[in-house]
Order: sequence, then structure tokens, then C-alpha cells
Amino acid sequence: MPGLSGRILVVDDNKVIRQLIRVNLELEGFEVVTAADGAECLDVVHHVRPDVVTLDVVMPRLNGLHTAARLRSDPRTWDIPIAIVSACTQGEVDNGETVGVDAFLAKPFEPTELVRTVGKLVREGRQRGRGPEGGAQEKDAGGEDGESERDGAGMVDAGGDAGPVARPGG
Repeated sequence: MPGLSGRILVVDDNKVIRQLIRVNLELEGFEVVTAADGAECLDVVHHVRPDVVTLDVVMPRLNGLHTAARLRSDPRTWDIPIAIVSACTQGEVDNGETVGVDAFLAKPFEPTELVRTVGKLVREGRQRGRGPEGGAQEKDAGGEDGESERDGAGMVDAGGDAGPVARPGG
């Protein structure tokens, strides 16, 4: 799948998970911007103009499902594809489907499944008319923990069986 492109906003309160997702997506050609929670996501999403947003569910200040609902209710972000990347319960999957989440990826996840899911959402988002570029000039969301630098040490083994992945309509 090399040669993929698109800007991805990765939102997770765990720095190691943010880095794991970032490195795996960057290795496949995606541009990645990160945010530490849903509130930071909402602060930067309009400047970043991502092609896809990945959200953890359990985060401080504003959890992933509430963030997804806010993104869907904003006319500037309603059409951005959203993937939940979390240790999802069936209730969270159901609530995510209700607010319009496009995909679910269970933690621990297989990196190849992450890349496949994000690539599919980028393609689907472009077919919906978001265009090939996604928009913005700014690349870094400005995390306080120096995430703008690539850190190979952020690679960790997501480990074993990723478990079932539930997706709406499939």
C-alpha cells in the first residue's frame, strides 16, 4: 500500500499510542497531526483540515464519542470520516454508529488493519467530495509533548490478535 496520501488527525490521550499510530501511518505516506484529547481535536481540526480523524473513546476533557458528535454537528467538519480506535465495548460501537462514526478498530490493533481502514476512509471521503488535498497549511497541532518529531522509539508491539472489528453496515 505504499504511496498512500492524506492528512490524518490522530486523537488519543496516550502518547505511546499516538506515536504508534503516527509512525505506522507515516511509513505508508500519510501526513499525521496529533491531539491529546477531544477538546484539543476541536481546537485544531479547522486549521488542520484532515482527511480522516481517528479517535480514542476514553480521554480526559472530552471523550471520543462526544468529539465525534461535535464534529458531525459542525457544518465545517460534518463530512470528515471518523474512525474510533479504542478498546470498544458493544455499547460504544452502538453509540458511535448513532453519532455517525465510519469505522471501528479494536485495540490492540494490527498496524496493517489500521493502515487499510484509514486508507479506505480517505478514499471514501474524497468520493464524498472533500477533494484530494484536505485543505490546510498548518501541519502540527502543537502538542506540548514534542510530538512533531518522528520518534522511532514510539514503535511498540500492538500484539497478538486484534479481535473482531465492528463496522457499520459490514
